[in-house]
Amino acid sequence: MDWRLILNILFAVIIFGLLILIHEFGHFLIAKKNGVYVTEFSLGMGPRLFSFVKGETRYALKLLPFGGSCMMLGEDEEVENDPRAFHAKSVWSRIAIVAAGPIFNFILAIILAIVVIGFVGIDKPTVLSVEKGMPMYEAGLREGDIIVKYDGSGISVGREIYLEEIVDPVTNEEIEVVYERDGKRYTVDVTPAKVSRHLIGMSYSSQGEAVLSAVTEGSALKKAGLEAGDIIKSMDGNAIASGSELAAYFEENPVTDEPIVIAYERDGKETKVTVTPTMTESYSLGWNYNLYREKVGAFETIKYSFLDFKYEVKSVFKSLGMLFTGKVTKDDIAGPVGIVDMIGDTYEETKSDGWFYVFMTMANLTVLLSANLGVMNLLPIPALDGGRLVFLFIEAVTRKPVPKDKEAIVHLIGMILLMALMVFILFNDIFRIFFG
Repeated sequence: MDWRLILNILFAVIIFGLLILIHEFGHFLIAKKNGVYVTEFSLGMGPRLFSFVKGETRYALKLLPFGGSCMMLGEDEEVENDPRAFHAKSVWSRIAIVAAGPIFNFILAIILAIVVIGFVGIDKPTVLSVEKGMPMYEAGLREGDIIVKYDGSGISVGREIYLEEIVDPVTNEEIEVVYERDGKRYTVDVTPAKVSRHLIGMSYSSQGEAVLSAVTEGSALKKAGLEAGDIIKSMDGNAIASGSELAAYFEENPVTDEPIVIAYERDGKETKVTVTPTMTESYSLGWNYNLYREKVGAFETIKYSFLDFKYEVKSVFKSLGMLFTGKVTKDDIAGPVGIVDMIGDTYEETKSDGWFYVFMTMANLTVLLSANLGVMNLLPIPALDGGRLVFLFIEAVTRKPVPKDKEAIVHLIGMILLMALMVFILFNDIFRIFFG
């Protein structure tokens, strides 16, 4: 019996269940507050496993652990002479009910962010080091400066700088940087320098074990067979227990043309390879910024929880932008199966640090997924909350509802397209995980 798979599925069911429960509870609570008759509140999809009736509402747990519903009288059909029907309520009451699901996902994300930041801190966007003679140094930045804006985008946490570099990699184009020092703000324009360096071609997690987050195509590591998800265990005989230890190793042992013996772990098996760094030309600003979390006080914990939530929402829109511009491919898209696999990888990466760290990492992942679910549901896509809100806002402006039959057709088409997309993503996940 594969206990790892069972544990992965269990974690996924708990996380998805929490996200959906909170989402549907948002609809449920605001519907009740507005006097709407809720016929059924369910978690899951398909046939009922068990249910009970309390008051006027049936509460049910269904077979498939993904999805849920808050079924209201008159939501999809006309009900005559019943003031408690959904369609009988004012348009603004209906807008509040429909919007409540995504908003409750946002509230969950912020609450969990408070928990995570309260225990493990936040990655303040500070400058860790600046290389003399390089563009950032010449522009006046120094260790300890706080980045406020990077390339026109507001920065609240260190991960936002990393996100900007992924969305728009550093080239020879000028970058505007706004930074703060001793309470004063400075704005500089920085032109990246072309540099030649020996590289092995990887990026890795800054927290927990040194897990490779990406391996550059054609790089020394790629040629040696390493992949994203592998865990670095030692470098030239020096044990590496975490991403921070790997960063410290590179600080003390800059990469040259000398071969490096790397031990890495994949699927519980450790392998050693000898990697020869390659000379690579790239553009650089010559600096390192903070990606490590540090604990903050109670006020800053609240403040940064909202900023962390803002970052998660921003990353969703940036990712959508990359999808529509072709910067990411179908292999970068994950559905439920892919997320289960990601949750499993997250557990494997953190279990050696103890259950507390596993819980914190899972909570942080839930922040990301909850913000993602909220944003995606608010997009103006038929059959989703955002699509329903479009019709309600049209009614609010024109003071005339869109005919139910026409709205139903639009939502039906949207549902068919969404189901087709979900099937595609499902098979894409399975193919990538088992055959990719």
